[in-house]
Amino acid sequence: MALPLEYIIDLIPQKPPFVMVGKLLESNEELTRSSFKIEADNVFVKEEQFQEAGLMENIAQTAALRAGYVARTEGKPVAVGYIGAVNNFEVFMLPESGDEIITSISVQTQVLGISVLAGEVWLNNRLLAKCEMKVVVKSEG
Repeated sequence: MALPLEYIIDLIPQKPPFVMVGKLLESNEELTRSSFKIEADNVFVKEEQFQEAGLMENIAQTAALRAGYVARTEGKPVAVGYIGAVNNFEVFMLPESGDEIITSISVQTQVLGISVLAGEVWLNNRLLAKCEMKVVVKSEG
């Protein structure tokens, strides 16, 4: 799959320079994976390390990317989503500028426009961060 940034920019509400996903690697009913190469001038890089807030934003944008991709494949407009809650956010290691992280979102439950997702950020098979995120999608009208 590996959809590039030029395609996915239309699937998320964020715009440069605040985009924290680079490619959509895969997406199905249960799992979405994205990659992101961390540049030295990224707003979340401090002293060459991508900070905790950047990891959380990367997870949130991967969730937004999933929602946008699903909407497009179903022929629907891309809806706006809001983070309702973040639980059990843990950071084990901070990546550095130049690293390419892989983020996965797995759907735990989905009811009435509310999704509970488990997010994980990986670097070279090492778990960097994880959390559970509740996302609410704004209904049409």
